[in-house]
Formats: sequence, C-alpha cells, structure tokens
Amino acid sequence: MWCAWIAGLSILLASPRAASPVEAVVLGVAQDGGVPHLNCSQELCRRARRDPRFRRHVASLGLIDSAVGERFLIDATPDFPFQVDRLGRMPDAILLTHAHIGHYLGLAQLGREVANARRLPVYCTGSMASFLRANRPWSRLVERENIEIREIRPGMEFDLTDRIHATALAVPHRDEDSDTVAFVIRGPSRKLLWLPDIDKWEKWDRKIEEVVQSVDVAFLDGTFFSADEIPGRSIADIPHPLVPETVERLSANGPLATRVCFVHLNHTNRLYWDSAALARLARRGFCVAREGNREPL
Repeated sequence: MWCAWIAGLSILLASPRAASPVEAVVLGVAQDGGVPHLNCSQELCRRARRDPRFRRHVASLGLIDSAVGERFLIDATPDFPFQVDRLGRMPDAILLTHAHIGHYLGLAQLGREVANARRLPVYCTGSMASFLRANRPWSRLVERENIEIREIRPGMEFDLTDRIHATALAVPHRDEDSDTVAFVIRGPSRKLLWLPDIDKWEKWDRKIEEVVQSVDVAFLDGTFFSADEIPGRSIADIPHPLVPETVERLSANGPLATRVCFVHLNHTNRLYWDSAALARLARRGFCVAREGNREPL
C-alpha cells in the first residue's frame, strides 16, 4: 500500500516548478500537529517516526521576490526552524492567519532565547495583534522589539515588495482567541489564494466558487476527508469543509480553470496514504499540495 502511495504521489501531485523571480513555495501541508502526530499510533505516524520521508510539516507558505532578495512567510508554525531553512534564510516579514497553535507558535523562536530578532515585521489583524500584545510570552516579543506588529485590515491590499501584494480575507473559524483570515497574494502575473482554515463554506459571506475563480492557484482547507476520522469527537466541535464537499461544490459547474490544491491535512486524512482516493481527486482536477512545490507569481 505504501509503495502505491509513493508512486501515486509522484504521478498525481504537481512537480516543483522551475525557479521564477517571484514565486510561492509550499513549506508545509499538515494540520497543526503535523505528521507524525503526538501520541498517534496509526500506521502513518508510526512510519513517519521511523522514516523521515513520511513526515509532513505544518501548513505554511513562503513568498520570494528574487529581484529584491526578499522573502516572506505565511504563518509561523511549530516547524518554524525547518521552514526558515527551506525558505533559505530568516524571512523579511511574517503574515499571520490566526491564533490557533499551528499558525503562530513559531514566533517563540524570535525571542532572545533563540534568534533574538530585531523588529521583524509581523502582519496581522487588529484582533490578532491584541492577542499578541496582551498575552505572555508573545507580549514580551513586542516589548523587547523582537517583532514589530503591523496591523492590516481585511479587504485592504498592502505591499510586501513592489511586486508582491497581499490582501487578507476574513473567514469564519472558531475565533476563540483572534479572528481568522486567508490571504490573496498578487504577483506580477498571477494571483494565489492561501486558505488553510475555515469552518464551512456556507458560513462565509463570500462564495468560494467566485473567490477561487478570481485567482490562478488556490490552496484550500483540506483538514478532513471524512467526518468519521476522529472517533470519540464530534466534527461539529472542529468544523472544516470535508474534501469531497469542496470538490463537489467547486466542480458543480464543470472543470475549473484554477489550479486547486488541498493543504492543512489532519494526520487522519486518507489523502496521505490512499492512492485510489488521490487518483479520484486528480480525475476531478484537484490535488494535494506537496512540500517544496513552487508556484510562479
């Protein structure tokens, strides 16, 4: 089964693209706990502990503008050190989506115990900024000027460089500690959507079909494939669009012009190992993002 899975990945998932002066690079595809997942005894996680090839890092996206030598990171995950290495060096700024542990815990690496960063810009909403300023140890990063918070407003585009522009889109997602956003990234020739977390498409004040059609590539919440993946817990407590629901909704009107890839996969998601499910997904024109994949912008 595992051999088939590896073979399926090589065929069904897009190969890394040639380097472009402005590009995005996938730095992680897993849900907040990554793979192997803590205290998980399923075969995927056992194998990932034995063999690094099966490990998957927490969902994150890098942005690179080679013309000016600047690099950016969307979300500071628990895998922050590895992802910075893969980005090539420390980012010139970090963009945060929300205050769930897989998306901001990496900021701890910026304190004087590790990197001792100096005024590293962190772009986030006012809600996320308030969370960071009001809670230790994050407030210490602000006080010691390891990070410099730059508040953004959903719907208002801001510039990272002259050629990379970002717009936050507010999305509904169990906002216990902060609100949640996705990001539309606009480059010189292409647009990209990074949306790793949302409760349900029906709760959004936008139509996901229209948002996807407005970009060239969309990375979407693929946390769960099936509602029965987490025995003993109700999916209502941790709502996410199921992958088949998203596929049906986006393909209802025929083939998509947009390249759609799923990210933020929970360690229980069959798309990590089920080659038949991956093949069915590919036949519908969808894929699972792969770490290291590059998208020209």
